[in-house]
Amino acid sequence: MKVLVVGANGQIGKHLVSFIQESDSLEAKAMIRKEEQASYFENLGAETAVVDLEDDIGTMAKAAEGVDAVVFTAGSGPHTGKDKTIMIDLDGAVKTIEAANAAGVKRYIMISSFDTTRAAIQEANSSFAPYVAAKHYADEWLKDTDLDYTIIHPGLLTNDEGTGQVEAASKVDRNEVPREDVARVIVASLENDETIGKEFQVVTGTAPVKGAVDSL
Repeated sequence: MKVLVVGANGQIGKHLVSFIQESDSLEAKAMIRKEEQASYFENLGAETAVVDLEDDIGTMAKAAEGVDAVVFTAGSGPHTGKDKTIMIDLDGAVKTIEAANAAGVKRYIMISSFDTTRAAIQEANSSFAPYVAAKHYADEWLKDTDLDYTIIHPGLLTNDEGTGQVEAASKVDRNEVPREDVARVIVASLENDETIGKEFQVVTGTAPVKGAVDSL
């Protein structure tokens, strides 16, 4: 299975491309924003596509040609304004969903926020609410398509070394999770068709990643 990793140069994305390239059944195509980022992924043996999430759907659809799955791991980051939150976390995500459709790619995995319910938007503080709202509507857009989607809601992301052990369910207590382990969960989801049509929260835990994903 060839996987287009959107946001490959991000912290989850880099772990994900590395894990995919180590897999016997998966291969990565890294979607990056700048040409100078390509060498890192080429050294891993991964194909690259230079595309900005503010580009048009056609450009993204071309990057998605020939792949079997799209994984959206991109984000505008905590230091950008509301405008970038809308353009990247909402519109960028929606455009990649539409690009997958246009390219005939059925499998799509979305890395969302821990809680994107309407209540979570209302409860978030003024700086975080736009991000939660953006992720909420991107998730809803994806669920309204015919794509074979999985939506992953990670807890508070850390750069700690992954443990390979998580807790995953439709609802879990709020907790931290290493980005490295989120990448492992994505790989396990790609390898398990039973995750199609599901969305779940994931935090650090005591179950091996594969077992936690298989039990969903």
